[in-house]
Amino acid sequence: MNAEIITIGDEILIGQIVDTNSQWIGQQLNKIGVSVYQITSIQDEEQHILNAFKEAQERVDIVIITGGLGPTKDDITKKTIAKFFNDTVTIEYPEVFAHIQKLFIKINHPFREIQRTQAVLPSKATLLMNDFGTAPGMWFYENETLFVSLPGVPYEMKGLITHQVLPRIQKQFKLPFIIHRTIMTYGQGESTIAERIEDIENNLPHYIKLAYLPSYGRVRLRLSGRGENKEILEKQLAKKVDEIYQRIPEIITGLDDDSSLEKRVGALLKKKNHTIATAESLTGGKIAATMVSIAGSSAYFKGSIVAYSAETKINLLNVSPETIKNKTLVSKEVALEMARGVREKLQTNYAISVTGNAGPTKDFNDKSVGLVCIAFVSDDKEIVQEFNFGQPREKVINKTVSKSLEIIQKEIL
Repeated sequence: MNAEIITIGDEILIGQIVDTNSQWIGQQLNKIGVSVYQITSIQDEEQHILNAFKEAQERVDIVIITGGLGPTKDDITKKTIAKFFNDTVTIEYPEVFAHIQKLFIKINHPFREIQRTQAVLPSKATLLMNDFGTAPGMWFYENETLFVSLPGVPYEMKGLITHQVLPRIQKQFKLPFIIHRTIMTYGQGESTIAERIEDIENNLPHYIKLAYLPSYGRVRLRLSGRGENKEILEKQLAKKVDEIYQRIPEIITGLDDDSSLEKRVGALLKKKNHTIATAESLTGGKIAATMVSIAGSSAYFKGSIVAYSAETKINLLNVSPETIKNKTLVSKEVALEMARGVREKLQTNYAISVTGNAGPTKDFNDKSVGLVCIAFVSDDKEIVQEFNFGQPREKVINKTVSKSLEIIQKEIL
């Protein structure tokens, strides 16, 4: 069972907003056994929309459409989809009209007659009641293809997908099982890992695929199984995961259960009932921001000192002026003193610090772009390492954040 997601709106095409709807819808469809074949973004223009619908109907079983369902003249999806099905927008739903009026009373906003148009749907549409907004969803099934039209507002779309669309799809279609297992690795590149597990990949059964998903300092190995027998899929996936674990154990950080590295670091700290602080220079607080993005991080994250200048390193982290003078700001020695300083000041079990040159030019000490020093300190251990993450600036900063989290996890483990 294949699906296509079509997003309608010029605001996506000009980069005014990021299309997070398609990502989320794809994840939800995959969980119930529907494969997303294509994602398409198109303008609010009638012929363009009609062409996209026709092409989608020829290649997939399910078409999910978001956007263009508002009451204004530029929202043309409802009329266009009616035209596609040789239909007219003529059926008014009193329950939708009453719901819209109730919403406007709730927010103390005057009701305008233009809002009434949202309660009128094509005659061939099955109403999908939108409990969170004014534009209802629509369900069309014709010529063995399902079209579902949803509002583009994320929380409205998510409510309709979760409570109405997915249950209806599961009831109407016989769906296969799609199961994923993702192995998290760090420290080696995609091509190196591929060489090390080449024979395992070559001997995968036809219903299991392996994908490499690289990011800064990390590679996720995603095994995807698809079939009618859930038990066989789970057993085969577990077997292949075990084979990969045995082949590259030293670079595996765990099995991804939708958890990020920062979430796993947080779980480790919580389990040990330990705390951590960061001292950051080139990353400007990004390590701290990444860690506190996890709910409940206040249980283990005490704080951060962003010491970008030499003066701040000296005054807030007690870095010795002599160390800076003799070893320069980008040095293992300064990184170590930064970590010691923040750990002492914030009274934590662990501390990590970073100092480096993210570019775009060499610093006044002629330290090359991409040079980064990372230090980790605890009650019984002090380590400091030097890396060269190359360029450009964004890459250096992101790789520094990733490597710092990897070091924290490795040292706590």
